[in-house]
Amino acid sequence: MNGKPYTKRGFARIISAFLYSINGLCFAFKNEASFRQEIFFFAVLSVILFLLPLSIAFKCLLFVAHTIVLIVELINSSIESIVDMTSPEYHVLAKHAKDLGSAAVLISLILAIVLWASAIYFIFHGGNT
Repeated sequence: MNGKPYTKRGFARIISAFLYSINGLCFAFKNEASFRQEIFFFAVLSVILFLLPLSIAFKCLLFVAHTIVLIVELINSSIESIVDMTSPEYHVLAKHAKDLGSAAVLISLILAIVLWASAIYFIFHGGNT
């Protein structure tokens, strides 16, 4: 026997995976200020989105953009955690890894901002969405 722990199968595995995911979201919410800020904006903008006179397709696109920001932030936080664990001392490659993760978040935020700017333009200029 190789000492590998027993892995759950079937429905028990699905439940465990779900609970691990919830633990990750709770950890991010408690320990990552940027994630809390993005959750706040996600909630507020989702309510606003529901009220806007936009096509369902455009609303879905904006919702997907919001969700992408949250996903990328979680991945960035994961990268930062593993870099901090493996490289407690300053190392230029550790800095690059963290900067690249941060750049991914920035690009996802730019995507969301551009889409929101487009939505506002269409609303106030009578464009077809």
